[in-house]
Amino acid sequence: MSAAPRPRAVFLDRDGTINVDRHYLSKPEQFELIPGAGPALRRLLDAGLRLFIVTNQSGIGRGYYTEADLHAVNARMNELLTPFGVTFEKIYFSPESPEQPSRNRKPSPQSLFDARAEFGLDLAQSYMVGDKIIDVETGWNAGCAASVLVRTGYGAETERKEAARLTRAIVADDLPAAAEWILGQMR
Repeated sequence: MSAAPRPRAVFLDRDGTINVDRHYLSKPEQFELIPGAGPALRRLLDAGLRLFIVTNQSGIGRGYYTEADLHAVNARMNELLTPFGVTFEKIYFSPESPEQPSRNRKPSPQSLFDARAEFGLDLAQSYMVGDKIIDVETGWNAGCAASVLVRTGYGAETERKEAARLTRAIVADDLPAAAEWILGQMR
């Protein structure tokens, strides 16, 4: 008898991917979903994919806001996604500034490895979605099936500046387009 297949996941950057990027977002009332994000995430869940957020939050390490502020913003995000029936398995965040040593700061794949260990995921059948080169590199570093760069947030700028490094990435206009591409891979 063969073992049950391990679950697949979509790892998502938060700012600029799920929500409109507000420089060092620290106030829940500033949180705004990117149009179509809720239904797109629901479609991924309906396809049997598990959802995780992997986010660098250097504003904490720089003293711009607190970890409590981050949790308040995440609570607002969850509140806005509740009508779509969207929940995340876990939110992994790295509070360190880029100058500080960090185990999980993207492009480190450690958060994805931690999720694999905790949730029994198959990273080779999972996806990373984000708006920066470090997001796609995180997926590559973890051995994901694909990394998707969205053009929202910093994505369009990243696509222009990093075109040579993005040859292995999938580029999509936004989270709904990224979800559509991922779902197409599962057919």
